[in-house]
Amino acid sequence: MTADALFRPLRAAAAAAAVLVVAGLAATAAQAFDTQAEAAYVLDYNTGTVLLEKNADVPLPPASMSKLMTLYMLFEALRDVESLTLETRFTVSERATAMGGSSMFLQTSDRPTVEELIRGIVVQSGNDATVVVAEGLAGSEEAFAQLMNDRAEMLGMTDTHFENASGWPHPDHRMSMRDLGTLAARIIRDFPRRYAYFAEEKFEYDGRVPSNHFNRNPLLGLDIGADGLKTGHTEEAGYGLVGSAVQGERRVIFVVNGLPTREARAAEAQRILNWAFRQFVEKEVVAEGRPIAEAPVWMGAAETVGLVAAESRRMLLPVLAQDEVPGEVVYDAPVNAPIAAGDVLGELILSPEGLPEARVPLVADRDVPEGGFRQRVRTVGELLLERLGESAGDAL
Repeated sequence: MTADALFRPLRAAAAAAAVLVVAGLAATAAQAFDTQAEAAYVLDYNTGTVLLEKNADVPLPPASMSKLMTLYMLFEALRDVESLTLETRFTVSERATAMGGSSMFLQTSDRPTVEELIRGIVVQSGNDATVVVAEGLAGSEEAFAQLMNDRAEMLGMTDTHFENASGWPHPDHRMSMRDLGTLAARIIRDFPRRYAYFAEEKFEYDGRVPSNHFNRNPLLGLDIGADGLKTGHTEEAGYGLVGSAVQGERRVIFVVNGLPTREARAAEAQRILNWAFRQFVEKEVVAEGRPIAEAPVWMGAAETVGLVAAESRRMLLPVLAQDEVPGEVVYDAPVNAPIAAGDVLGELILSPEGLPEARVPLVADRDVPEGGFRQRVRTVGELLLERLGESAGDAL
């Protein structure tokens, strides 16, 4: 079915607020998804449609997934600080080498480049590397954490607080799944060239500890379009993943946390991507300039004016109901003349079941000047006759 067949507009009678039903059948919601994760958030990147929320706004320990904020800050510095390049070398402090957990196994005698640190954080999840970055950019990890908090607030991450650059366990170090999804989307949009690092499956720093050369992201290399972003694990947090994949022209971002094992994390991540790509489709539901309705005109040279879509609109729809979009056209009627082509007169409200609604402005398709003397007299006469008829009916 073509986009033009998605709507069945009906002519509206004059009313204070005219409402038209523009699709005859309600869309069927996509098959529900029940994740095993303690918390989850799934986002269709192109349309901004949230497909799944489970405890999405609860601040939880993010473990190494919070390293994404350290990387975002480093990418910003590479963009904004003229003296900083991928070849810039940072010093390694004793504090950095003392970090436990996942590591690049840096030594105080090392002078890693910025690019090596990026790859060491993405692929090896190096806690030591994040401290080197924090100290190199802000002088201390504490100062860097404050910068992280300030920047997170500016990015609209309302349920996040950082105490360190690595995600090392701390009772006040917390992020919500929605905030992690927001951060992932900003990395992809703001730094598309840097984003390629997240798809790297292997990185060796000076040949140290061969068992730590491989990216922990279980989706890379599975030929399902996965290209990022970051795993996380601590005893308190469980196993988590901020993931993203592209299939065709669609990108899906998801965040899961609180899974019991690596295997459960890998299986749940694949289930989420399969569901998100197979149950939904992105489609143009209305084209710019498409006629939607006719509105009655008051005191105009024409009795009606056409309402057309001011812009094209693509939406995410359930696969099984992509040919019908329930909605309504709303405008104040009758519309007072004079009217200029392009005047906004109403809106088309599209409401696919189980998904966010969309609103498309409706504009006049042509000029309608004020009617001449005869037209105006005739309009007033018709209104008087209508009211007399109503009064006579009330008197019976």
